[in-house]
Amino acid sequence: MAADAVATAEIRGALAGLRRATGLPVAFGGAVGPGAAQIRISELSGTATGALRSLVVTSGTGLGGRAVALGRACAVPDYAGSRRISHEYDAPVAAEGLRSVLAVPLVVGHRVRGVLYGALRTAQPLGDRALDGAVAAAREVERALAVRDEARGLLAALRPAEAAVPEPGAGREHVREAHAALRALAPRIADPELRAELLAACDLLTAPHTGGGPALAPRELDVLTWVATGATNAAVADRLGLRPETVKGYLSAAMRKLGAHTRGEAVTAARRAGVLP
Repeated sequence: MAADAVATAEIRGALAGLRRATGLPVAFGGAVGPGAAQIRISELSGTATGALRSLVVTSGTGLGGRAVALGRACAVPDYAGSRRISHEYDAPVAAEGLRSVLAVPLVVGHRVRGVLYGALRTAQPLGDRALDGAVAAAREVERALAVRDEARGLLAALRPAEAAVPEPGAGREHVREAHAALRALAPRIADPELRAELLAACDLLTAPHTGGGPALAPRELDVLTWVATGATNAAVADRLGLRPETVKGYLSAAMRKLGAHTRGEAVTAARRAGVLP
């Protein structure tokens, strides 16, 4: 089964944080394949054996399968003795010596992308710290996956625009809005390669830059990009996660560099310089 490679990478990075947040000594997880019918356990942290590696869990079976089917976190204080789950995977769980286990599905856009597990080697109820920590770790992974999905979607939508920037009109406005969205999204991307790809796409949407224009700082350009769409300072602040006063400061700095006295003049000068589409 072909697992979701992006989800697998995010799960791998989340396991150490899950152990710290929950206090659980063992964490593991995996991504779902096409159709979200199966999970392949591929990432392990704190395990003593390889018994769980490559285990394929079907939706609805075992603890992880139950979490996937219900779309919510599930936990059992004694895996082998629980009557709340089916027991197809008792052998590998026992081989790793796990007793108390929790599982949290990763849900992005109403679709399950994977499962995070945490476990103890003793049979006991898991407290709020463990459950809350595991859910928080899962939410972080979900947010990262949502950002990646948004970035990939924007890039895919802009492929036809990479060869040439559309003429003024509705098509051009669409490109300008997409350019603003890409610039706002880029700082949220942890993956340096994907972030560079986004910023490269932004450059392709602008006119060729001769190098004679002012050098705007990245955040000055981010702010001016959204101003060019007609957004107010408050709206720009909300979109970029900044304070309105900070947005005003960046905009003022950009206007000075561009020799502009108004927002409109600044946008026009930036387009003439080739730094805005």
